Amino acid sequence: MTTANGKTWRRTGIAALAVAGVLSWMATDASARSQAVRNVNIGTGGVTGVYYPAGGAVCRLVNKGRNHHGIRCAVESTGGSVANIDGLRDGDLTFGIAQTDAQFAALNAEGAFADKSPYKDLRSVFSLHAEMFTLVARAAAGIDSLDDLKGKRVNIGNPGSGQRSTMEAVMSAKGWTAADFSEATELTSAEQSRALCDDRIDAMAFTVGHPNASIKEATVTCPSKLVHVSGPDIDALVAAKPYYFSGTIPGDMYQGTDKDVQTFGIRATLLTSTHTSEETVYEVVKSVFERFDQFRKMHSVFGRLDIKRMSSEGLIAPLHPGAERYFKEAGLID
Repeated sequence: MTTANGKTWRRTGIAALAVAGVLSWMATDASARSQAVRNVNIGTGGVTGVYYPAGGAVCRLVNKGRNHHGIRCAVESTGGSVANIDGLRDGDLTFGIAQTDAQFAALNAEGAFADKSPYKDLRSVFSLHAEMFTLVARAAAGIDSLDDLKGKRVNIGNPGSGQRSTMEAVMSAKGWTAADFSEATELTSAEQSRALCDDRIDAMAFTVGHPNASIKEATVTCPSKLVHVSGPDIDALVAAKPYYFSGTIPGDMYQGTDKDVQTFGIRATLLTSTHTSEETVYEVVKSVFERFDQFRKMHSVFGRLDIKRMSSEGLIAPLHPGAERYFKEAGLID
């Protein structure tokens, strides 16, 4: 009802306009929030390896802050390092985990990337755990050293994996080809332990962080042991490459091996490309580094991670501006 002075009409009209305005704002805000969601994915590796849970740990922390930064993170199981870098190049992946040697090869069009142009758009985000080249042999196979692999059935890893690329580097250092083995299988990390214990292979070479579930499976299921990877050829290989370092796998970590095992290793790293925005990379790095204690507890291989080293070691590709921005804000780099 409208009074003579129109006050009731004005009050009703103003209220209606206010409700309409609120509804319009809510619709606009919901639309803006929907448009603001950024979907990113991380290429990892086989589900039994360390890359898959590592990518999952990153995504879990990123997704905790989704309401703040609008990034939705998902994990992709892939063939490993080489496949992940190819996925970045092709635009199928936003981020990917890869070994430092694969980074170097992609940047310089070498090894698995020799048929491609140098990947100059590749960028580092941060490094992860150390990965040691690990040789596991059945106890009855008569393999006590690296040289004993000749004439044996050896799993050299699936094409596209970091496992395969590192094994090929070892074979090159020794002057070997696949023909030097009685059989060179290309099993994935998920398949090789069962093959070892089923007596379908004599040894498997695996570049991985420790402790590792696949190696535990092999050493618990059947009599097997870790074998030293050492000698002048390996020393020369490590000295010649900026991404390798000499190290050991602690004894008593796996059944059948009670002493430290000499070998060499690389680092796993999180990579992206110049096509990923600075803000996206910044928020991903911030999500992990500001919840670092939580991150370290998400997998046993993360227990020895050092936040300072993650911002500087193993970053063969140039640092992405988003990562650099966070590291400088946090005082981790100058």
